[in-house]
Amino acid sequence: MGYGSVFSPTLFAGKVVLITGGGSGIGRCVAHELAALGAHAVLLGRKADKLQAVVAEIVQDGGSASFHVCDIRDEEAVKQTIAAVVAAQRRIDGLVNNAGGQFMTPLEAISAKGWDAVINTNLTGGFLVARECFLQSMNKHGGAIVNIVADMWGSMPGMGHSGAARAGMVSFTETAAIEWAGRGVRVNAVAPGYIASSGMDKYPLEMGPMLREMAKTVPLGRFGTESETSAAIVFLLSPAASFISGSTLRVDGARPQVRMGWPMRAASKEVQQRAAIKPFEGFHRAQTPKVFQVETPLPKE
Repeated sequence: MGYGSVFSPTLFAGKVVLITGGGSGIGRCVAHELAALGAHAVLLGRKADKLQAVVAEIVQDGGSASFHVCDIRDEEAVKQTIAAVVAAQRRIDGLVNNAGGQFMTPLEAISAKGWDAVINTNLTGGFLVARECFLQSMNKHGGAIVNIVADMWGSMPGMGHSGAARAGMVSFTETAAIEWAGRGVRVNAVAPGYIASSGMDKYPLEMGPMLREMAKTVPLGRFGTESETSAAIVFLLSPAASFISGSTLRVDGARPQVRMGWPMRAASKEVQQRAAIKPFEGFHRAQTPKVFQVETPLPKE
């Protein structure tokens, strides 16, 4: 059993696509789908064991992949890593700027160090990787970049540092789309909403009940899947999106459209099985986040 992509199996044949944060979650899923469509997936991340495990999965499934360990917040490391990728693969045709992370804290409790850590991971690091992909390859051959942001429309209370970084990345996407268009480079963004990804397991145990309840605030009545997010990313990388640049594609079940004073009518479980909104589960190696596997009791005080 392989990846159940909706796209042509040779769509990215001969292409090299770099995926940051490719060792888990959405990045892992995207790497699998791109490899299933013929691309050589190059995974970047900070933990070699996680990257190596995903590369092994892809190779076992018949795909082509490699990895490089890199902290995208380190400018010199990014320069050297992209140079190594270009030396090994000769070019970079696509970039999925997926690496990111944040923690739940109200604004008044965020230290300068904590703020900088999130900004550097979710904004500066993505800029550095995109810049080097452009300078070292795409300005000569063209290419497509997809920056992963977040559902920050209407604010991100409890994660203000992440909201600021993601909004900045949307602006960067729009600016890069203008500045790099003359070299044949398209730059877009994908904004996932509530996605059932392994990233949710990084939050504290006591957040489990809140996370499980969040689906009730989504008009489509459920969490999205990693493969639904990946499909949006793959589309924007593909030739079918050749006249799309500077755009942000939301994958969020209409969550930002919820308004005070308008009755919330989330789709029921029965309605969710209708063809138009039925969950798409293309990723054959998808792993249900632990927080959704069982009703984990809160620790006793």
